[in-house]
Amino acid sequence: MASADPDPEDLKRTPLHDLHVALGGRMVGFAGYAMPVQFAGIIAEHAHTRSDAGLFDVSHMGQARVTGAGAAEALEALVPGDIAGLAPGRMRYTQLTNEAGGIVDDLMVTRTGDGFLLVVNAARKAVDFALLGPALADRGCVLERLPDRALIALQGPRAAEALAPLAPGAAD
Repeated sequence: MASADPDPEDLKRTPLHDLHVALGGRMVGFAGYAMPVQFAGIIAEHAHTRSDAGLFDVSHMGQARVTGAGAAEALEALVPGDIAGLAPGRMRYTQLTNEAGGIVDDLMVTRTGDGFLLVVNAARKAVDFALLGPALADRGCVLERLPDRALIALQGPRAAEALAPLAPGAAD
């Protein structure tokens, strides 16, 4: 038997929720959040993103900050990616692994001036953070979850061009 759609009142809201509603976004439940599935029409939006650039609210994904001496090495004990070699402001896509080396999830790691920012998948964030928090703490680092932050993704072949006026050097 199929389950009923979640009650909209039971869904979490991203920091951009009110803007989506004001702009006429058709809101649906996704990973426990009320998310916009379309504005002008799903086919038109898909075609625009494939040929130009589209902006997406991905605030439902898990975000966290990792700080502490040896944070790069601590993260490298949990992911196969080269974290120590990341330059400030650069991001690496990698995988979170378990003690046996099996893949738990994929994630993104960005080096900041004072540590690292992590982005994990929405549906797995509780599992990922439950694994990351203690493992990093054992290595003298702190995992600070950032549940109230907005996060947007600019995607498409002209994404760097669209971002360039706001973030010089984005194309690099």
